[in-house]
Amino acid sequence: MTTHHRQLLIFTGGHHTSALAVANKLVDRGWLVAWFGHRHSLWGDTADSAEYRDVTNSHIAFYDLQAGKFYRSLHPAKLLRLPLGFVHALYLLLKLRPAGIVSFGGYLAVPTVICGWLLGIPSITHEQTIVAGYANKILSHFVKKIALTWPQSFSHYPTSKTTITGLPLRTPFPKHRIRNSSSTSPTVYITGGKQGSHILNLAVFGAIDQLTKRYHLIHQTGASSLTDDQAIAKKFARHYPRRYHPFGFDSSLALTALTTADIVVSRAGAHTVYELGILGTPSVLIPIPWSSHNEQALNAAYLADRGLAIVLPQQQLTPDNLVKSIKLASHIPVHPMQLPSDGLIKLVQLIESVFV
Repeated sequence: MTTHHRQLLIFTGGHHTSALAVANKLVDRGWLVAWFGHRHSLWGDTADSAEYRDVTNSHIAFYDLQAGKFYRSLHPAKLLRLPLGFVHALYLLLKLRPAGIVSFGGYLAVPTVICGWLLGIPSITHEQTIVAGYANKILSHFVKKIALTWPQSFSHYPTSKTTITGLPLRTPFPKHRIRNSSSTSPTVYITGGKQGSHILNLAVFGAIDQLTKRYHLIHQTGASSLTDDQAIAKKFARHYPRRYHPFGFDSSLALTALTTADIVVSRAGAHTVYELGILGTPSVLIPIPWSSHNEQALNAAYLADRGLAIVLPQQQLTPDNLVKSIKLASHIPVHPMQLPSDGLIKLVQLIESVFV
């Protein structure tokens, strides 16, 4: 293992799956890592976020950054958190004095990177989406390097700072889909993302009689304290013990479900779309309609245009349409795409070239 004098790096941003894979690799190579994140995913939610659980399970110090989003709400208490985020980030950076900051976009990265720039702390940011996110467009003026997942994103950023690394895949990630020989029916993995999706969960509950007659269901409901989705799912699990298996969120279970499923029903986040492309798994994608720059719709279209996905707009999401879309996806042949799978090591090398 190469050591780097135990220098400290701050990780932050909206895409913690990729970020954590990179952070863990750097820890293995002798770096120290601390994390600026959000302990609770939604306003008023008391459940710990998947980000918080995954990061702390990796024994990485986690700091709950008190920052707000400027484009989602005019709620006075939320707006107050905008300047508070900069004050809190400045306080933490002065306290920790890191050698560098690694950002993965998102609203938490903005005060962290800008305050780091004011203090002379260099930063790198990674763009996961095909388009340019609001946060990364702002941060492109303050960072040393911008790493991209997709070549299509290159035109959005300064050429002198930008390089293509691909997406850092979580580990261990298989090179191809793992066939599930234990199930006599096709396995459908349904996920609303780490936080879960209440609207998707309701559609699943409404279609569960039809779906369990034809498929083996694995359903990641999320663990929000704001809905009763987990409790409802557990009741259905008792009624369909061999055909329906729900869980709140667990990274290991989610990875196993994703890589063994015959069909995946999901939102269209950048990480999920990239992994589905590598695996070549047929999918039904339900883009979040309020994602910035309509990025989830573009992500979904990317797979649909390559014959790997059925796109079901959220405004058309009903139990019957969900059943019909899954049936359509069942006729899509598995065909992996030729996407780079070495993004993890490329990004680690870029980070070490800047911060050593």
